[in-house]
Amino acid sequence: MRLSTQGFYTGSLAAMQLQSAALAKLQNQVATGLKINSPADDPIAAVHIIELERAQNESAQFAKNSTLVQNRLNLEEDALASAATTLMRVRELIVRASNIGTLADADRRPSATELASRKAELQDLANRQDGNGEYLFAGFSTQTKPFTGSTGTVAYAGDQGSRLIQVSPTQRVADSHSGFDVFMNIPEGNGMFATAATSTNAGSASINVGTIVDRGAWVPGAYTVTFTTPTTWEITPSTPPATGTYVSGSPIDINGARIEITGEPAAGDTFTIRQSGAESIFDTLDGIIGVLNQPAGSPAQNAQLKTVLESSLQQMDQAADHFLSIRAQVGARLSMLEAADDARASRDLDVASSLSELRDLDYAQAITKMNQRLVGLQAAQMSYMQISQLSLFNYMK
Repeated sequence: MRLSTQGFYTGSLAAMQLQSAALAKLQNQVATGLKINSPADDPIAAVHIIELERAQNESAQFAKNSTLVQNRLNLEEDALASAATTLMRVRELIVRASNIGTLADADRRPSATELASRKAELQDLANRQDGNGEYLFAGFSTQTKPFTGSTGTVAYAGDQGSRLIQVSPTQRVADSHSGFDVFMNIPEGNGMFATAATSTNAGSASINVGTIVDRGAWVPGAYTVTFTTPTTWEITPSTPPATGTYVSGSPIDINGARIEITGEPAAGDTFTIRQSGAESIFDTLDGIIGVLNQPAGSPAQNAQLKTVLESSLQQMDQAADHFLSIRAQVGARLSMLEAADDARASRDLDVASSLSELRDLDYAQAITKMNQRLVGLQAAQMSYMQISQLSLFNYMK
């Protein structure tokens, strides 16, 4: 078989280039620690690697979202805990002011002054911001100060939304509650109905907050108890009007609701019973402050004060229960985040393991192959050097 000089050189060069390329690829893998450095190395594995890296990036973003939500919920929990402490102090002030027989008007005014400070304290808590300067209780309007008005009525300037932040591929968690839900939407009265004494009453009778004794019989609506004489009453609307003889402290039943009126009413005095609505904590405090600043000394004024303060105590209890319910929701969300974090950590471990199997280099195997390729390249080079020196002129004498 004849082999031309040109063909020999071309074949030898191709063999050495092939060995050099394979050796360079192995050296690059050893240097980077990766067995796939470009899609050309393994197209199918490269696609899987891209998918797994995308999953890792997505998981990292979910982790950041979870941290953001946790921080905001922890701040909300702290604000609600402080608000609950403030309400406890407000309740103490109301109880102290309820000693109507022993306190003069001047003795109640300091309580009114402190209540105004407690109201401002609650407003500051309601306007609390997170580390990014966003308001916790503004709903979607996180850049808007939610509660405005330093004196008189406090108005809510936020909305009723709550941002839902995605913390896993299938789970979203609200990062706060709106200020409307927390501070403005507190059930009124006993949660079913609210009672009040008409401000023009001339007698010394007062009404309690009442209870529901038969939920099935309760018909929500507005009712009026009118004293036709100091010893008789009637309830409207009712066909015919319900009537009865008044005995101080005796229960009066109205469609499943029960109230008690104590004291000495005058003919024409009226008391109202209406379905519970919602009342803001700020309006409740305004009502207490207002009544404590009014003079009270006559039997009618004392009765009005007693009714308002008793109703306010009930409202404080409602507010405390309401805040506790919101805090329970915050705790549930934090628990959900913890579970999501645990699940995400488990998924991250699985993804990292799969990615390592596809991408990471087996150093022992790679170095063994690299040494084999190096030996092959050296052999090809030596063969080329030996064969290239063969010539007929070496045998001519």
